[in-house]
Amino acid sequence: MNKYTYPKQSSSALISIDVQNDFTLIGAPAKIRGTHEKVPQMLQLLNAFRAAERPIVHVIRLYLPDGSNVDACRREMIENGIEIAAPGTTGAELVDELKPDKSIRLAPEGLLQGELQLLGQQEWAMYKPRWDAFYKTALESHLHTLGVDTVVFCGCNFPNCPRASIYGASMRDFRIVLVTDAVSVIYEKGLEELKNINVSLMTTAECVDWIGGSHVEQFAV
Repeated sequence: MNKYTYPKQSSSALISIDVQNDFTLIGAPAKIRGTHEKVPQMLQLLNAFRAAERPIVHVIRLYLPDGSNVDACRREMIENGIEIAAPGTTGAELVDELKPDKSIRLAPEGLLQGELQLLGQQEWAMYKPRWDAFYKTALESHLHTLGVDTVVFCGCNFPNCPRASIYGASMRDFRIVLVTDAVSVIYEKGLEELKNINVSLMTTAECVDWIGGSHVEQFAV
């Protein structure tokens, strides 16, 4: 493994992407296939990072009903009255199982203004306006402030937001892990492309062992 890209537990953070009710729950209006089935693996990761006292950022989408902050490819749909991840709605909330406390509600006003909402110890929610979690957000500066140089990704719909966020992280010289069985709509060609930029691919079990301090040597130079 390249000495500039191998992941480091002691300076890592977990990034979950768009695991919100409207994209995840069975019967939800914008359900992404396979996401609901990945929630147990995501929960294992979250609990492992919480136990290791490493930072966690839940990145989310919020679509204003007038469509003013929506991607061009979805804006007309929202303008025509389809409600998806609308601020303040149950559909926009993180899936309950992933919250540190199920009673927590997102605070859309601050999130839409670019603030990170503290959800628990070393755990935040953050709104992103486009696919890439680093685009026009405070994520990079937040991670640097925490001393993070390694980002671990899980979440919803690999071809769109996770994939774009991984490339965004690569362009900012972060060390990167994708947890392959904790992200929906994964495909082999995408994994091959990530290997070409030295993204480390782990299963949930491997990542839980890694963040807990096991098997460090397989990624050491």
